[in-house]
Amino acid sequence: MTPPILITGAGQRIGLAFARACLDRDQPIIVTYRSYRPAIDALQKAGVECIHADFATNEGIEGFIQTLKSRTDKLRAIIHNASDWLPESEDSDPADVMSAMMQIHVTTPYLINLACRSMLEQGDSTTDIVHMTDYVVEKGSAKHIAYAASKAALTNLTLSFSRLMAPRVKVNALAPSLIMFNQGDSEAYREKTLKKSLMGIEPGAEVAVASLQFLLDNPYITGRTLPLDGGRHLV
Repeated sequence: MTPPILITGAGQRIGLAFARACLDRDQPIIVTYRSYRPAIDALQKAGVECIHADFATNEGIEGFIQTLKSRTDKLRAIIHNASDWLPESEDSDPADVMSAMMQIHVTTPYLINLACRSMLEQGDSTTDIVHMTDYVVEKGSAKHIAYAASKAALTNLTLSFSRLMAPRVKVNALAPSLIMFNQGDSEAYREKTLKKSLMGIEPGAEVAVASLQFLLDNPYITGRTLPLDGGRHLV
């Protein structure tokens, strides 16, 4: 039986799209979610193992790891998609913002990768870890400083874990910019954002799904970050 792919933060957007794509290919998956969304019901009805997990504390991470290991002893891949996007503001303590961003984007994948290494190294086939980083790592952000810093740290984790786990496990990252707008984004915001890339489009989750699958399918890429930015770096 094919081992499952673990997808963290699969209740919406890219994580959900990749989960659905795996189902279409009859690839077993285990997903995590922090907040309940209707899509979780649909995944459960399709036979997906859906685990509620709060990665805001180390205890939450350790509890999830114990639950995961009670459900399976092997993994085909880990897609670290769980994320948050806290801005700096006058209403928030900067130390709390930085702590929260580092917890979800750095501590969580760090602990899960170490704890699940043996689950990825079962069998003879090469397996994968993919970190979802962000285009903002290249340029920084005046409004989301802690977020950008934490995603940069995740990019560095990609390098370190690729060295640690080769050749049994490939470790790569995907760094998207705009993939899909949020419901409620204003027309002015949409127009301004589209002008930030050469392609000038809202590509949709399908491009991220295709890029993730490419990284899983390619046996000769590790320690790399695949940009998915529509040429934004040239604007």
